[in-house]
Amino acid sequence: MRSSLRRLLGILVLALFVVPAAMLFLYRFVPPPVTPLMLIRAVEGYGITKSWVPLERISRNLQRAVIASEDAKFCQHRGFDWDAVDNAIERNQQGTRRKLGASTISMQTSKNLFLWPARNFIRKGAEAYLTVWLEALLPKDRILELYLNEIEWGPGIYGAEAAAREYFGVSAAHLTPGQAALMATALPNPLGWRVERPGPWMRDRAGTIQARMNSVTLGKTTLCP
Repeated sequence: MRSSLRRLLGILVLALFVVPAAMLFLYRFVPPPVTPLMLIRAVEGYGITKSWVPLERISRNLQRAVIASEDAKFCQHRGFDWDAVDNAIERNQQGTRRKLGASTISMQTSKNLFLWPARNFIRKGAEAYLTVWLEALLPKDRILELYLNEIEWGPGIYGAEAAAREYFGVSAAHLTPGQAALMATALPNPLGWRVERPGPWMRDRAGTIQARMNSVTLGKTTLCP
């Protein structure tokens, strides 16, 4: 009996290490067919509208916008922005009305690919573990490509191409700086902050992001210079 339990535990531990690495290595070359969030939203009554496009067919305006909005140090860190973590802890301890997060693009990509949209220590721990694998196995260009193609951008809308066509009637390659900034503004709450109906706060935030986009430097042949 004990031998069987040890064997089962060994298999579970091995799976914990091997399965995420194997899937991420596969995703380095193959687009993910679906994510847990897409399936959850489908059960909730939303459809799944997505269209994978390579990073070079996504406007650099949008690439700059999401980096400026979600993860200014994307090209410098290895998955975790510890300065942002310290700042978030300090701000949240002060009891600010709007809670400040510290999830990097790499962390959000790990969550989107494998996890569920809950806020608890188990999910955050799994997210951190997967982020280590993500950064070890994938280059930054591929991480951002996965992020921009799998992120939720509205009810049943996933990825930059589907969102650009839904909200602006253009391909992701032709998004203007203003459109890109508005799309980036909605990312923290895509079901509540609607790109097609931006309120005053969203417009102000989009203006701030658009200004910050000018400080995001991208490489000529690769994403990160």
